[in-house]
Order: sequence, then C-alpha cells, then structure tokens
Amino acid sequence: MLDQEFKYYIDNQSDLVTKYKGKYLVIKDQSIVGVYNTEIEAYSEAVKIYELGTFLIQECQPGAENYTQTFRTRVIFR
Repeated sequence: MLDQEFKYYIDNQSDLVTKYKGKYLVIKDQSIVGVYNTEIEAYSEAVKIYELGTFLIQECQPGAENYTQTFRTRVIFR
C-alpha cells in the first residue's frame, strides 16, 4: 500500500540523509510532506492532516540496515 513512498525514500536516501539525517520524514505521494525530531511528533502531526494508511513515516539514516516500515492499525489482535 505504501510501496511507492518507501521506494521514493530508498531511491532518494543519500540526498535525504544529507538534508535530514536523524529526523523522521513523513512521505506521501512520493514527496516529503513533513520533517520531525521524533516518530511520535511525526505521527501526531501527520494524522491531523492525512488519513491513516496514506503516508509513511521513515527515520532518515544512511545504509540499508536502517530501512524501516512501520504500519499503524487500530486493530487489536487477541
């Protein structure tokens, strides 16, 4: 569902790290729509504007070992 946003991050990682290393990026429609100091701040601000499941929050760090995909859901598994 967020494949294009994640691909955007991977394809542009080196440039993004130069500008935003250590920040949390909100990516929507293959562009950066927010830059935050913490993941919670990124999430809290993004959900005010965008529907859940329509944006990606990615920590901006160098290297493939830092790729993360975090999916939020309201579903509780029992």
